[in-house]
This record gives sequence, C-alpha cells and structure tokens, in this order.
Amino acid sequence: MTRLFRFLAWIPLRWMQGWGAALGWLVWLLSPAYRQQFHRQTQAAGLSWAQTRDAVSATGKMVAELPWLWARAPGQSVLPRVQWEGLPHFEQAMRAGKGVILLSPHLGCWEMGGQALAEKLGPQHGDLLALYRPPRKAWLQAVVGLSRQRVFFKTASASLRGVRALVKHLRAGGYTAILPDQVPPEGQGVWADFFGRPVYTMTLLPKLAQQTGATVLLAWCERLKAGRYVFHVLPPTLQALNHPDTSTEQAALMVNQAVERMVLMRPDQYLWGYARDKQPRAGDGT
Repeated sequence: MTRLFRFLAWIPLRWMQGWGAALGWLVWLLSPAYRQQFHRQTQAAGLSWAQTRDAVSATGKMVAELPWLWARAPGQSVLPRVQWEGLPHFEQAMRAGKGVILLSPHLGCWEMGGQALAEKLGPQHGDLLALYRPPRKAWLQAVVGLSRQRVFFKTASASLRGVRALVKHLRAGGYTAILPDQVPPEGQGVWADFFGRPVYTMTLLPKLAQQTGATVLLAWCERLKAGRYVFHVLPPTLQALNHPDTSTEQAALMVNQAVERMVLMRPDQYLWGYARDKQPRAGDGT
C-alpha cells in the first residue's frame, strides 16, 4: 500500500481531486447507510440538499488528496498552494508567550492544514506538536506514518505521556492543532449539544487551556479549485475556556457552538458522513 501511495503521489493533485469527486459520488450511490447518515446529520443542522450536496464530492476529494499529502517527495513544499487569511491573529496570540491551540474540525482539508501550518510557522515558532493515535490496521499505520515525517511537524502519542508532553510544549510557548469534533474514547469527554443533538465531546481541550493559559483559536483549510487552498485563522472568541470557573460541560458546549459557526461558513466542505453522535469506544486511560 505504501508503494501505491508513493506512485499516486506523482499524479498532479488537481487530477486526483477530479477523480476523487467521482469516487465520492460512486460511494454515495453504492452505500445506502452513508446516504442515510449524511441526510440525518444535515437535516439535524437545518441545512438543505442544495447547501450540502457538494460535500459528497468534497469527501471523495479529501480521500484522493491523501497520497500527495502523505507520500510526496520529502522536499516538496505545500506552501505554493496555500493562501493565508487571519494569520496575524495567530502571531498576536503567540506573542503572549503561553502557546496557541488551533481548533480545526472536519472541514475542508485538515491534512493540508496541518502540514501547511507546520511548514509556514515552523521557521519562526518551532514545531507543531500534535497528539497522534496510530490506526488499528498495520498496513494503514505505515501509510499514515509517511505524513508524520514532515518538516516542523511532530507528534506525541495520544496517551497520558503524550498529553504531558503537549502541556510542556504549550507552557514553553509552542502551538498545537486539535480536531475538536472528533469523538474521544469513553471517559475522555462529556455530552453536549451539536446542531441540536447530544454528542460526546472531548474534555482535553478545556483542560489544556486552563492548565497552560494557551490562546484557543479557530482555524480551517478551505479547498479551492485546481489543487489550491486558503487557510483561515479566525479572531479569538473562546477566551472563556481559559477561565477556571468554566466547567467541562460549559466548555464542550462552547466548542461545539464554535464548530457549528465554522461549518455554516462552508457546509459543502464538512465531513457529514462522520458519525459525530456515535457512542464513544472504550477508553485507554489517556
């Protein structure tokens, strides 16, 4: 599989995105369960088919982008493909010296976003350190591992040891990126509303903010045409996460509401097929 990804990485990204769009619709046609999940979640969000139908092709593009993002030549930069909006918000937060936590949900191309962030910010601000839980399947571990070998992009295990390393990194003025709408393992979240439905939401984020004083910013990487992107950093709105009196339940609701606002910017690029309201799996003590 690694060889296949390396081969596909030589194909122009815009071609892969085109094929990915077709793949997205093929999966849509062949999977009634996927269609049901998609419609259930978009309807819960109060969105029409016209507003969200392009998310079907966007999901296929996301999959087709992975070989180029994960297995391209080590020295091949992503930066010529990425525009930046709102980066001064990040720079201002970094000057406070307490670190920055970037929340980037399943919107747009978050894999491109992580690599672009590390490559853009690394020369001045050092490594982006992200928590990483290896896939369960051995063949996928080797493939995903390719993406974690990029310049200024470092990972720590999604364990107690890894969390401690992340706290230390933030306290030293570093930065990280977190998927806030990923369902955490059992025991590592609380139930909070998301588009009117209770979903299991991580508690790690407010704990990190309160322990380190790091600024929490919203960010996402929007997919444009022809293999181009724009990375958005939004003005800070989640200062309450740092307050010690903010409960985990309140913090979870704040984060979900912030993700809702981001999704409504481009609902046609959200991963509606992700079971956001699924039951958490058994925890591992993180």
